[in-house]
Amino acid sequence: MAKPNIQALISRGVSEIIVQKDLEKLLLCGKKLRIKHGVDPTKPDLHLGHAVIYRKLRQFQDLGHTIIFLVGDFTARFGDPTDKIKSRSLHSKEEVEKSALTYLEQVGKILDKKKLEIRRNSEWYEKMRAEELLKLMSHFTVARMLERDMFTKRLKGGEEIGLHEPVYPVLQAYDSVMLKSDLTVIGNDQLFNELQARPLQEFFGQKPQQVLAMKLLVGLDGRQKMSKSLGNYIAVKDSAKEIFGKVMSLPDCAMATYAELLTDLDEQEFIDPLENPKNLKIKLAKAIVTEFHSMSEAEKVAEEFNKVHKQKAIPEDIPEIKISTKTNQSVAKVLAEAFGQSVSAIRRDIEQGGVSYEGKVIKDPNERAKLGLYKKGKRHFVKLKKKD
Repeated sequence: MAKPNIQALISRGVSEIIVQKDLEKLLLCGKKLRIKHGVDPTKPDLHLGHAVIYRKLRQFQDLGHTIIFLVGDFTARFGDPTDKIKSRSLHSKEEVEKSALTYLEQVGKILDKKKLEIRRNSEWYEKMRAEELLKLMSHFTVARMLERDMFTKRLKGGEEIGLHEPVYPVLQAYDSVMLKSDLTVIGNDQLFNELQARPLQEFFGQKPQQVLAMKLLVGLDGRQKMSKSLGNYIAVKDSAKEIFGKVMSLPDCAMATYAELLTDLDEQEFIDPLENPKNLKIKLAKAIVTEFHSMSEAEKVAEEFNKVHKQKAIPEDIPEIKISTKTNQSVAKVLAEAFGQSVSAIRRDIEQGGVSYEGKVIKDPNERAKLGLYKKGKRHFVKLKKKD
């Protein structure tokens, strides 16, 4: 096993460690650790917020430790209540499995899948009897589960709390028991859930897992955490062009965080930069594209970006959508489908002057869609062509 640079490993991008001295001893003793990370596949896309954790897991994986990638195919049907102001909708087994397959495909962009121990918590929960579940729940108190801030907010706001929701951390804790986890690497929003595992592991005769919590990545708005439900995310499976363009749209204040959590660049360079912020953002965007695609792709999309934005050129690879000229479809409806947005979002863009047709700004979202070139914002193009 390679000798680790422990301080670099447990400091960059890390928010909190439980318990740091114990984790340092484990890493120094040369033991091959079982490192758990669980994900509930509730939606098909992994985003760069997830990638923050997977990059750290890859560092441990490269040092020879075993990464247990736990697919929460049972718990995802009910949903983690963390940060949720309302009860989550339930998912079917089929929906979860469909998303799980895409997760396993996407995670291979960062982790070595051949070395992963891939598990599913349906392995034990689908076999668990009601009596066993009740015994497991007896290790926890209602007061402890309800002290979480989102439950407090719900109660004050008159929102309901489903009986299944306070049980979620119990199930997440038991996952660590079943997997004999030495360490779990998580986002810091999962700290409460993973701390519940430590006393439960001790009860079952195991050493309590250490917990390494990563900082949360802010979304494209630079304020709220990156989230699929908020729509402010960059997907792991996004094209090189999409990732580059989205990083370039970041507010300057978010650059240092992205550099620290998603690259090996010196994040200090991005704090109160003396260099032109736009040049630094291009450097950052290229580094992130390289992480998920390649250096050659990063150079290619950077050149294309420069051509479009500085020279006001039109991209070469504009997507084309074929429409029937016999149907009287509104431009809002056609462009919503073309750009993968809701009709209401496209309507707002049009009404605010953010959409043009053949170089001229359009204002009426109800006007009939015409054949030709449409542009949304600074970097989104689509060409409408006649259907054969």
